[in-house]
Amino acid sequence: MTGQDEASEAASIDPEVPHSARIFDFWLGGKDHFEADRSAGEQVLAAFPGMTELARASREFVGRVVRHLIEEEGVRQFLDVGTGLPTAGSIHEVAQQLAPEARIVYVDHDPLVLAHAGRLLTWSPEGASACLHADARDPDRILAGASRTLDLDEPVGVMLMGLLAHIERYTEARAIVHRLMQDLPPGSCLAIRDGTDTDEAYSAAMRRYGESGALPCRLRSPEEITRFFSGLELVEPGVVPVPLWRPSARQPAAGGAGLPVLGGVARKLW
Repeated sequence: MTGQDEASEAASIDPEVPHSARIFDFWLGGKDHFEADRSAGEQVLAAFPGMTELARASREFVGRVVRHLIEEEGVRQFLDVGTGLPTAGSIHEVAQQLAPEARIVYVDHDPLVLAHAGRLLTWSPEGASACLHADARDPDRILAGASRTLDLDEPVGVMLMGLLAHIERYTEARAIVHRLMQDLPPGSCLAIRDGTDTDEAYSAAMRRYGESGALPCRLRSPEEITRFFSGLELVEPGVVPVPLWRPSARQPAAGGAGLPVLGGVARKLW
């Protein structure tokens, strides 16, 4: 993304409309958000005080997933759709520490995300990182744009972290997942993290979130989230609360097992 592109995108940012990426930044204790985002985030916290813990657990899950894909699955390319604002421990940082040749494409439709990512992304000389302005509802555009940085004839790790909850219709969300994975080669992997409808306080908080003006968050049942992986081979331990997905000495699973957010990884075999 060029400086001219960043200026053009930044000019279209509306600070009066809360946005999921900026609200998540607020929950993580970041600084890249506006008053409207803080207000929406605080409304959620009032209904569900565990939201900051959920946000941190979700971010830590991403790091463990990337490490697994690099070390256990041999993946060296990542497509992160709905990336949100860059933070410490972003995918390219984790991946290129382990495999300097790793290549990453971040996709988001929020101008603020792209403006920040364009300034903050740094990568190893052997690898590459790129930003793509696209909507998740246009997977063909995403794949076409990603192909300028990634070799789509080689395995890709597709990361959908909290994205699918913003797709209202379940059939459309499943169709997006299917299209993103359809033409990728065997050895590619899909990683998903999404909130569930199993906690009444969390469900109420997400209703407030949608009423704030932010893009509504559609919580789904554990069974619906698991079906996103249909046709793929789930990696152990399957689809579980994110703190329980392959905890490590670096990130033990102490507490958080009841958080209403599930995560999983699956590999494409054919």
